[in-house]
Amino acid sequence: MVHELAIQTVKHGQHIFLYNNIRTNQVLYSFTRALNNHDALKQIPFLGKKTVPAKLRKDLWQPFAMVEFTNPLHGVVAYRKLREFRRLHETSYPLKIIKDIKSKGRKLIGKKERGKVLMNQKANSVADLAAVLLQQAQTPTAEQEKASQKRVDNKDRLRKQKGSQNVWGQPVLAKDLSGVTGVRVWWANKLDSMFAKNWPETVVHDNLMKSRHTAAFPPLTQDARDEDETIKGKLLLGEGARPTEESLQTAPSLQ
Repeated sequence: MVHELAIQTVKHGQHIFLYNNIRTNQVLYSFTRALNNHDALKQIPFLGKKTVPAKLRKDLWQPFAMVEFTNPLHGVVAYRKLREFRRLHETSYPLKIIKDIKSKGRKLIGKKERGKVLMNQKANSVADLAAVLLQQAQTPTAEQEKASQKRVDNKDRLRKQKGSQNVWGQPVLAKDLSGVTGVRVWWANKLDSMFAKNWPETVVHDNLMKSRHTAAFPPLTQDARDEDETIKGKLLLGEGARPTEESLQTAPSLQ
């Protein structure tokens, strides 16, 4: 059963939604269930004439996967890496994928066909997701921990010099960015997970309810469910609670 309420508490980075274009297999990443036209268009590169639309068509984009993280910080880091990997696929691709088969690899395909090949990123996005999760599953090396601790110390030193109100942000230790315990990947079609050779053993794969242009919300985790129940209780006990039928019957008349 899909749990969906207006007061659901979802932290930024807890979920990453993957959308693909049913015509071109282009892929967009989003922290929200519905694509934002302005932000999504920034992810679409120019690969030739008519490869970047003026605006998104909701009937062409559909969610095909959703990743759920127990730690929202892991989701933010994974989102950044997915964007970086996708940019590499679009700008630093092997030459063999754009060679013309009819000429036995001596010529390149036309610009229009080349754009279609580079726009097809669905398989690459699934493989990238598996690679990102495998990286997060590894224990950070001593050099990574030392470098992250040095950034934290530098930030603390700068805060003492200029004052805490003038220094924003706080670096994160490398040990806080590792681990994929509790990560779940929800698929509209579980066969899409086979685009990747290996997945971390602790990652759980599940079915995502199929929907059009707006992803179905997955069931909440136990912590989010408890927080959701707390908020509902506060609303019912607060001033904004709806009156019951008994209170309406016993309320004094204004006439």
